[in-house]
Order: sequence, then structure tokens, then C-alpha cells
Amino acid sequence: MATVWHPGELLSCSSAYWRGCALQSAVRLGVFTELAAGSCSAAELAEKIGSEARATGLLMDGLSAMGLLLKKDDTYQNCSAAERFLVDSSPHYMGHIILHHHHLVDGWAQLDHSVRTGGPVQRRSYGAEIERESFIMGMFNLSMQIAPQIAEQVDLGGRARLLDLGGGPGTHAIHFCKNNPGLRALIFDRATTEPFARRTVARFELEERIDFVGGDFKIDPIPGGPYDVAWLSHILHSNTAEECYEIIEKSVAAMETGGLILVHDFILNNNKDGPEFPALFSLNMLLAGNGGRAYAQEEICDMLRSAGVTELRHHPFRAKNDSSIIYGIAG
Repeated sequence: MATVWHPGELLSCSSAYWRGCALQSAVRLGVFTELAAGSCSAAELAEKIGSEARATGLLMDGLSAMGLLLKKDDTYQNCSAAERFLVDSSPHYMGHIILHHHHLVDGWAQLDHSVRTGGPVQRRSYGAEIERESFIMGMFNLSMQIAPQIAEQVDLGGRARLLDLGGGPGTHAIHFCKNNPGLRALIFDRATTEPFARRTVARFELEERIDFVGGDFKIDPIPGGPYDVAWLSHILHSNTAEECYEIIEKSVAAMETGGLILVHDFILNNNKDGPEFPALFSLNMLLAGNGGRAYAQEEICDMLRSAGVTELRHHPFRAKNDSSIIYGIAG
């Protein structure tokens, strides 16, 4: 249903960053993780996290108003969702992607400049290692919400070797292998990603079936082929259209004839005016300055056809952020 715009809706949209920044600040300060040990007052929490007591109380009241904390008299405790998703020892922890969003805020505040110039903006740095961890493990946070469903819905019966191109921590390779006992996988991504991928694969006890090779898939040859499945998840949107054609052609060249290639991304309709998240995500790529954007269904199909892929289909899977899958058969 289309949004009905009125002054209240406009103001709600304009001030939406208040809620996001309150959540991001609480994660960065470790509020929810500290409260996992038990309820406490604002002054007690401030002492634990090294913050100022009055300001901490204002933040905790705001989080209580959002429903993330429960306040009784002068003490606060996590709600059940905060306990599950915002405590860093929880297996369902979402804090990495929330911190990644926090790292993007400074850039988004300069979007008007990027639109004027067509180029990237200078934003605050939180440190290369910190930003790398929040991004890579943030992708793990997001993928864990959908990878089990995708692995169940995508038929890889009889397939033996999967290429997870730019697979980051390997979340999708892990769940494809869990659902297909005869499948082995290779994650091909930058060498800086390897420690995160190996830890994640080991967590699921799949070291014997999932390997990692470091490299730049835009420059280096794809190792270990031929593959009978190629999985390209959130690869295209970080590249120009010309680069996307080259990446897909290179991936298909590493496949067996009859292999299955799957492109998972934020896919726009052919008019490029929706869905909303992929359309706004293109602005995120504009700020990054890498020439990427969300691509329309027909654009991706044309990239695949150009590489000799046939029998193209748009899979019925849809994530809550409107990511979806286009797939076909390598010629």
C-alpha cells in the first residue's frame, strides 16, 4: 500500500534517525550487554560503561519509550527482544549490522552534496579494522535471517561443487551445505575476509566441506573450477554495470555446462521506482562512490544472457528488505 503523505508522516520520516541513533548508540556503548547481567539504575549502568549518569538516564528512558528496555521505578532491564538480538553473547546477536549502519550515518547526512557532485563524500572513520568487522559480521547478521529459508527453497539436488563468489563470512555456503550433504563449497573473497569466514565455517563444523581462497574476483582468476553452482549474493550492487557484465561472464566461464547460476541482490522493478529499499540502497552506493547501484530485473537478465545463461527465472523468494534471486542455466 502506498504511503499517504501528510505533515505527521513527513515529520516521522524526517526524524526517523532519532530512533536509529538511539539504538546504535546503545549498542556501541554496550547497554544491552551490560543489562544482560541484571537490572540496574542509570547511575549504576553509567559506572559500568564509563558514561555520564544523567545522559545515560535520558538514553535509557528513550530506549524504554521505544520498548527495548523495561523500566520499573528507577531500574531498567532488557525486553525479551533486546536480550535475544542485542546482547553480544547471544547467537542471534544483530549488533554488527547495527554498528555498520552507525558507520554510514555521517555519509548519509551529506547526501545532498553527493547528489550535487555525483561523487562520494568524506565521512568519519571509526578505524579500518572496526569497520571491516562490523561490515563482514553485519553481513552474517543479515544473511542468518534468510540463508536457512533460501537453502530450503532453492533446489540444489545432485549438485556437487558450489562457488560462493564474494561470500564474506560464508553464511549462504554454510546453509546450502547443511541442506545438501553431498555439496562442497569454495568461498572466493578478499584475503582480509578469511579469518571471519573460517571462524564462521568452524562454528557450523563444516571445515571439511567449505574452503576459502583469498583474492579479488575482478582481477584474479576464479580458482577451483569447474563448478556446477555459482552463488553471487550482493555482488552486483557494488559494481558498475560494465563490471557486472564482466563478473558474470567470468563466473559462467568457471562453471560446467548446465550449471546453475544464482544472483541474489536488491532487485528493482524494470521502471526502477520500487521496491523502496532497493531504490534507496542505490543512494547508499552513490555515497560509497564505487559506481554501483541496485539493478532492475531486466538489466540483470541481460547481463546473464550476455554470458550465455538461459532459462532465466525470478525466484519467488522475497526477503523483508526486498532482496530476491534471479537464476538460470550456464551454456
